[in-house]
Amino acid sequence: MSIKKFFRRFSFDSLASSLISLLLSFVIGGLLIWAIGTNPFQAYYLIGVGAVGTMKNLANTLASSIPLIFAGLAVAVSSKAGLLNLGVEGQLYMGAMAATLCGLYLPATNRFILLIAIMIASMLGGMLWALIPGVLKAKFGTHEVIVAIMLNYVAELFTTYLIIVPFREHGSTVNQTAEIPKAARLSKLFPRTQLTTAFILAVIVAIIVWFLLRRTTLGFKISAVGGNRDAARAGGINPTAYVIIAMLISGAIASFAGTTEVVGKYFRFRENFSPGFGFTGLAVAVLARNNPFGVIATSILFGGLSTGCLYMSRITGISGHMSNVIQSIIILLVSAPRLFEIIKGSRKRT
Repeated sequence: MSIKKFFRRFSFDSLASSLISLLLSFVIGGLLIWAIGTNPFQAYYLIGVGAVGTMKNLANTLASSIPLIFAGLAVAVSSKAGLLNLGVEGQLYMGAMAATLCGLYLPATNRFILLIAIMIASMLGGMLWALIPGVLKAKFGTHEVIVAIMLNYVAELFTTYLIIVPFREHGSTVNQTAEIPKAARLSKLFPRTQLTTAFILAVIVAIIVWFLLRRTTLGFKISAVGGNRDAARAGGINPTAYVIIAMLISGAIASFAGTTEVVGKYFRFRENFSPGFGFTGLAVAVLARNNPFGVIATSILFGGLSTGCLYMSRITGISGHMSNVIQSIIILLVSAPRLFEIIKGSRKRT
């Protein structure tokens, strides 16, 4: 594909809208910082230094972006089929638990085979949890958002039960499993940071998703179902099958958001280890307009905000949660145009 065709496919209007939303969010964030008595230019400079000022900071920024890339890609795939997968959080928990049990109980004789087995177990866990809302949506028309959100709580509580009762680390006062063996852990890309080979895996998965959606018959059929199910059915495509397939792919990708944290960062399953990666992934996908490469860029931006705001907090005393504030403003600004369209459409129908 030529560069010209690539940019033609990735709408300039969508890109401009996302960039304007980013700019406005930083302006509003700056006003909030100014309102609490701190120079916003100094604050943003410190955020930049904390995010990319040194190789170590950059490595930690990339590490923070890893689960967001997987979560964003999971949402992007489901969105192509006209689905809103708000069950990424539950799917990453189930995938991470399956991966942890694999790492704990499979023989660690061959590191490569063990890691492959862990990733397969992770995908199966995420796919199983995504299959439920997928089938209910495809077969009975049940709203996938409601089902997926309820399943998030079930997954979190179920995995918490597992690490409290049958798989709790012996003698531990914390709800967690024992550590997985070193053979089950991902290698670090930069010493004394949290950046592992999971980042390479995330980029590879993004490329695969782009190729799947843009260059394969399967991707075309998923997009056709998402565009217009009746037209897709008239064209000989079975919407039921491709809704389920899209959710299975989405669940498999979502599982990596949790598994890479377990095998690359904590080396065990901990209670509530995710601060809401699944829901942040939704914001990432929306800002990236479901473009896989845009998901990578947006995830790195959000990762940089997270690490940069922690650094700024240490210097200025401003809460490190300022990154959440800026992310929330971004979500509101990106979602607002679509909200206005919905309101305008409802007025026309009345």
